[in-house]
Amino acid sequence: MLDPQLLRNDPEGVANSLAPRGYALDVQKFAELENRRKSLQTRQQEFQAERNRSAKEVGQVKASGGDAAELIAQTAGLGEAIAKVESSLEEVRRSLNHIVGEIPNIPHRSVPAGDSEADNIEQRRWGTPTALAFEPLDHVSLGTGLGMMDFESATRLTGSRFVVLTNSIARMHRALIQFMFDVHTLEHGYEETYVPYLVNAESLFGTGQLPKFADDQFKTTGDPPYYLIPTAEVPVTNLFAGGILNAEELPVKRVCHTPCFRREAGSYGKDTRGMIRQHQFEKVELVQVVEPDKSWDALEELTGHAEVILQKLELPYRVVTLCSGDLGFSAAKTYDLEVWLPGQQCYREISSCSNFEAFQARRMQARWRNAATGKPELVHTLNGSALAVGRTLVAIIENYQNESGAVRIPSVLRPYMGGIESITP
Repeated sequence: MLDPQLLRNDPEGVANSLAPRGYALDVQKFAELENRRKSLQTRQQEFQAERNRSAKEVGQVKASGGDAAELIAQTAGLGEAIAKVESSLEEVRRSLNHIVGEIPNIPHRSVPAGDSEADNIEQRRWGTPTALAFEPLDHVSLGTGLGMMDFESATRLTGSRFVVLTNSIARMHRALIQFMFDVHTLEHGYEETYVPYLVNAESLFGTGQLPKFADDQFKTTGDPPYYLIPTAEVPVTNLFAGGILNAEELPVKRVCHTPCFRREAGSYGKDTRGMIRQHQFEKVELVQVVEPDKSWDALEELTGHAEVILQKLELPYRVVTLCSGDLGFSAAKTYDLEVWLPGQQCYREISSCSNFEAFQARRMQARWRNAATGKPELVHTLNGSALAVGRTLVAIIENYQNESGAVRIPSVLRPYMGGIESITP
């Protein structure tokens, strides 16, 4: 959430800052509601002051033995008037909160301007795109050819955009999770965390998925409803909602593996083949909570931690900076890691690493106590996939395939798979 004071003091400036990401702030509507809020608040204070004065006068008259009936009659309607003003004020505040809750974060000054992913800027590459001496197959053909990737059964069990994995491919999927955990906990200093897979609406609001992305969530029918998590970012970041961290507790570095559930409401007809875009998938997520003046260094560090996984697996990738029009709702800046897929002959996203500055922290009231001032201040939050497990599996299958349809296992994964070197039909 943006700073309300910034919106009140400079709505035009905020509107100009948001324009590059394609968001049009209705400055006039906001100003009208804000003026009405101020007017109603002034009337509320005047009525309350009048009631307090009257109550004091009544008390003085009664204390002197006089008759206060006339004074009481004169102020008889004040309670009703105050209640009416307070009701109107609450309605205006709800309208303002709705507007503010749907305003995205302001892009950092280093974010390139642009309208779509076509305007993202490549920062660097690692490795050379895999060149095979034969026509490469995609992961669907390879996985079904091995008899270990079953989309038909998943469709029969549930519906489209699900998969059943078996045998060595299922084992590799599990091995990747353990491998990523070992790297991030033992080498990068993250604390392993386990969280619920269902959260409440307040948690989704805190990280920015609600109210704007309600249609993309799987929701239970209970009262109150729960939501299946779209990413571990939601429960892990919300662990710090409403709290105040001491300076010596920062930075917080957590790593968490969870399944992720998304309706993919806005992606009809997109990536319907295979495991690229599914309703259920798994990620190993990195979350950092840091002092505000350290968050930009933390973004570079966190992105580097995600890159290490790809480098150890020897998967070619590139890093791109998302342009303003492709930026996520809560992010001030995002780096995407895109891995090379020979079956598609292109780079595809496998991780997004973002700095949200104080945007999420303000929504969830996550703070730290500044030792220099002794006062609570908002923290900065960051997160990144390190990595999306299913897409990493896809990348290995496609990059490590051979002409017979077998798949070599990256050397760093072999200890997690009993020492076997390849997956064969």
